[in-house]
Amino acid sequence: MHDILLAVSIMCLVILLLIFLLRRFNQPYLIAYIIAGIILGPHVTVVFSSATDTAALGEIGIVLLMFFLGIEINVPDKRHDLRVPVIAQVIKTLLAFSVALLVGMSFGWGSANILLLTILVVFNSTAVVSEFLRRNRELYTSTGKTILNILVLQDIMIGPVLTVFQFMGEKQLDIWRILAAIAGCVVIFLLLRAVRNRNLVQLLSHIGQDHELQVFAGAFICLGFAGLAHASGLTPGIGSFVAGVYISRTHAFHWLERTLHPFKVFFVALFFVSVGLSLDLSHIRSNYQAILLITVLVIVMNSLLSALVFKVLDFTWAESLHMGALLSQTGEFGIIACSLAYQLNLIDYNLYKGALAVTGLTLLCSTVWMAVVKRFINRRTVVTKNVAQ
Repeated sequence: MHDILLAVSIMCLVILLLIFLLRRFNQPYLIAYIIAGIILGPHVTVVFSSATDTAALGEIGIVLLMFFLGIEINVPDKRHDLRVPVIAQVIKTLLAFSVALLVGMSFGWGSANILLLTILVVFNSTAVVSEFLRRNRELYTSTGKTILNILVLQDIMIGPVLTVFQFMGEKQLDIWRILAAIAGCVVIFLLLRAVRNRNLVQLLSHIGQDHELQVFAGAFICLGFAGLAHASGLTPGIGSFVAGVYISRTHAFHWLERTLHPFKVFFVALFFVSVGLSLDLSHIRSNYQAILLITVLVIVMNSLLSALVFKVLDFTWAESLHMGALLSQTGEFGIIACSLAYQLNLIDYNLYKGALAVTGLTLLCSTVWMAVVKRFINRRTVVTKNVAQ
């Protein structure tokens, strides 16, 4: 018990110092969490010897994050709001698979490696992007809503996509789980469609001002939906997102976001600390040229592919480049995909560690990249206006 308290205390101190430093450079706190994980990990100070425990707790943070996103954003109520994210994600997925296939054919990769590269390019980080949008007050803009709708669509897709690994793995294929994942996707779409522009029946309005009862009822709804989604083969995050949408339509729970927010901050921090802990610095040091090159290529390729997709969908170049930068990183689901592929013996240890390193570095660097692209676009806009005048 004493060792756990000491480790958590040191973690909080390191994060606090890093946050003070990053505030001077106006950088998001997620960077502090990842760097703290690297510092406290088994390759530096060995305060934490394994990322397993913090990763398990960090998953709760992702569930709570998606829950709050469900509370905050509006469910799309126009066909255009649904059409753009769906078309954008389909086009990007096809482009990403084409690029991954070309790379795989060039290096003689197997189908598992090609699929893993596609996943690393296609799926982005809801936590990083939503935090950036919130800090820059873009969460409720048209571009912000489009990006969030795309991220929600990705969260719905990840469950069926990961089941594809079962076809290639050594484990026995569970056809019922695959059907459950597909059925879960359909149910999620129907639930989100059902609540558009509707106030739900206030089944829980009788709890009134009993905040303790509301906390546990809200937590049960959040975690219960997450558990049901996980049982059906989807990610827990999409289940908690739907729970958040329902909670937002229930007036008795309007205060719940403020009450649970500190828990979200702490558990999300734990998740990104676990990302830092999982980075093998010795492997990165031995292969730093290849890892850095792949990291840069992933960020640039993700940005350009996404920007091209948005330009095709009639966004301006400024909007397309900005939205492309927002979707430049590999998401937290990339870590899940890497771990699953390694557990199924689809990829070797070196590729597993390399993919984790690229994922962690893109999460670490993408916030800086997003800020740089945004500043460049703002300066170009100012110059263009001055020339026009």
